[in-house]
Amino acid sequence: MASIYDGLAGSGEREAAYEKFVWGNLKRNFSGHFMHGMLGMTGFRLINAPTFIPAYLHMLSGSDMVVGLGLALQQLGIAITSIVGTTQIEHRRYVLPLSLFLGSMMRLQILGLVLVGWLFSGPALLAGVLFFLFTLGLFSGPQNVAFQFLLAKMIPISVRGRLQGVRNVSGGLVAAILSYYAGKYLIGENIWGNGYSTTFLAAFILTSLGLVALWIFVREPEPPTLRPRMRVGDRLREFPAMLRADRPFALFMVARTFAVFNRVSAPFYIVYIAQTTTLTGATIGTLTFAFLIASTVANIVWGFLSDKAGFRSTFIAALVLWIGATVMLMFVHGLPYYFVAFFGLGAANSGYFMSAQNMVLEFGHRDDTAMRLAMSNTAESIVAAGGPLLGGAIAATLGYHTVFAVSIVCEVIALFMLVFMVEEPRKKWQARERTRDAALGVNDPPELP
Repeated sequence: MASIYDGLAGSGEREAAYEKFVWGNLKRNFSGHFMHGMLGMTGFRLINAPTFIPAYLHMLSGSDMVVGLGLALQQLGIAITSIVGTTQIEHRRYVLPLSLFLGSMMRLQILGLVLVGWLFSGPALLAGVLFFLFTLGLFSGPQNVAFQFLLAKMIPISVRGRLQGVRNVSGGLVAAILSYYAGKYLIGENIWGNGYSTTFLAAFILTSLGLVALWIFVREPEPPTLRPRMRVGDRLREFPAMLRADRPFALFMVARTFAVFNRVSAPFYIVYIAQTTTLTGATIGTLTFAFLIASTVANIVWGFLSDKAGFRSTFIAALVLWIGATVMLMFVHGLPYYFVAFFGLGAANSGYFMSAQNMVLEFGHRDDTAMRLAMSNTAESIVAAGGPLLGGAIAATLGYHTVFAVSIVCEVIALFMLVFMVEEPRKKWQARERTRDAALGVNDPPELP
């Protein structure tokens, strides 16, 4: 295969050729990532919303501990494979083929959730759901790194917020509408014998269409430099030096890890509400709609704020909103108030994911991007794996308010660190892009679709 670097020897020439390719294919790659996000990520929003899966697990088991176990298994799978999978990514000239494979395997696990719901019942059904949540996590670990790595390679930092804003707005709108009707009709009327399985089938179809769109549209650039392939053990031994060399990234990882303690309480929002009101399919659908439509509305703000002020500002605002919504959920009761609280939680959740993932891309050297993603995702997933189990134990012994209070304290610590200890990495990249644009004669980003 011909390379864009054929005949180019100097590092400056290779960098210029890389940037030219990125900007020359920006419209196409912007469209591909947009379609993948609008369709592909829509289905995963249904799976990962703090409503359908926790409510399903609680319906099957009646146990807070099983609810925590299911979410913990999913996060454990991510923690196990993130770093190991990344060692198979960062040395590759092209990551898209592996990304498509990993994405396909994730979708097969969702199909597994569908089939066990239709074919089994009782303990076998519960065991099947737990198994496929775990395997979904196993493939999610390296896939999360691979797709974020692709985003970093293809989309310049100055337009990432815009892309994710419009992508998440459109995908969130589709997911919100679908969640409302899924809860009211598919689950409420138990369509095809298992309304949850039917809902997950819709998620499988949407995510598959999104993956096809990514395959059709995107053109991946070959990076101007590559890390040599290394064994997992050798790469792991480089972590301490990497963290010492990039103290802002190390502090960010600590702050993000505290923020993730929200996962201690997230699976129990819907279970807590079930103790105070009748939890019907329509109620689940309505609260999921509130959570996801908030992502739609908020992403307009988050994308604009991130492009103008950096993703750190979005992270800070999301944490403030997260804390406020959790406090409201604790002390104000009734479905209208729960709707507002879930709206706040959804807006905060979208701001967290947009900022936390994208800040990782702005630290350090490009060649270490995949491993920084893996390190950060692994730390998050370890906490997120233990969090639901801890939350289940606390809920069973001390009550739901204690679970929520623990998460609030951790989010306050994360907020303090972000405000007073973590630097905004955007400034360094802005200086780099100004130098690059001057060299390439680029004054403004090209018109985007």
